Amino acid sequence: MPARVGWREYLKAAFNARPLGMFVAPNWVGVGGFFLLGLVHPGFWLMGAGLELGYLYSMVASARFRRFVNAQEALKGQSDWRRRVQEIIARLSPSDQEQYRTLEGRCGVILHQQETEGLAAGVAAQSEGLSRLLWIFLRLLMTRDSIRRVLAESGRGDRDKRSVEERLGDLKHKLENEKIGDELRKSLTSQVEILQQRMESQDQARQKLVFVEAELTRIREQVELIREQAALATDPAAVSQRIDAVASTLGDTTQWIREQQQMYGRVEDLLNEPPPIAVAAPPASQEEKQ
Repeated sequence: MPARVGWREYLKAAFNARPLGMFVAPNWVGVGGFFLLGLVHPGFWLMGAGLELGYLYSMVASARFRRFVNAQEALKGQSDWRRRVQEIIARLSPSDQEQYRTLEGRCGVILHQQETEGLAAGVAAQSEGLSRLLWIFLRLLMTRDSIRRVLAESGRGDRDKRSVEERLGDLKHKLENEKIGDELRKSLTSQVEILQQRMESQDQARQKLVFVEAELTRIREQVELIREQAALATDPAAVSQRIDAVASTLGDTTQWIREQQQMYGRVEDLLNEPPPIAVAAPPASQEEKQ
């Protein structure tokens, strides 16, 4: 959710407020004028301070002004987050980027269906819910990319290009020789244990990849189901509830993703839950093509 706007932000906005078309805030002019007058007589500084406090209080006390600041901060937060999301998407492979864009387009179709059928009142809530599904989908893509990268680097890091299974088999065969010395046996046994742990780790990573693929497919199918149900629905609230219900079923997946990112990297991108990604509805021509 967007960060809460505090009094410090309101005061800063009031101090720098300027009407549309003005390049300098009138308050700056007033402060500068009283500062110069104070050089002539210090009493002007006291007068200017009183007027400034009265001005700031009247601005911050205005509910209309606070709503304006809240809206500006919300827009700024959404803009910053969209830029961050675009940076994350750019780090994905072209095929993963295409998967994300495709799902984003299907979500846009759902919103456009509601607007064209005169149900625009529920679009905002549906956009938020669909954005959360998109966010989980993006995190899954990142997790899959991280696991694949770890598996690939594991293979490149081996001087011996034979598979772990082959090398493990050779070591076990050597250990069957009763004539080898104790020191060598100890070293070979340690290597066997290490390779077994590596095999287990890689097997777990591959199993996680299977799970990620299943979850990606589940989200795609859920979005298609929502699209089909939205095309027949007459109550936008029902569509919103359906989207929220789907998102709630992915709570365990979100926690699982968090754990995997701590293990495989890119933690800085995913530890904090962000504001929803804005989903833009496509133009009518796009819907007709779907």
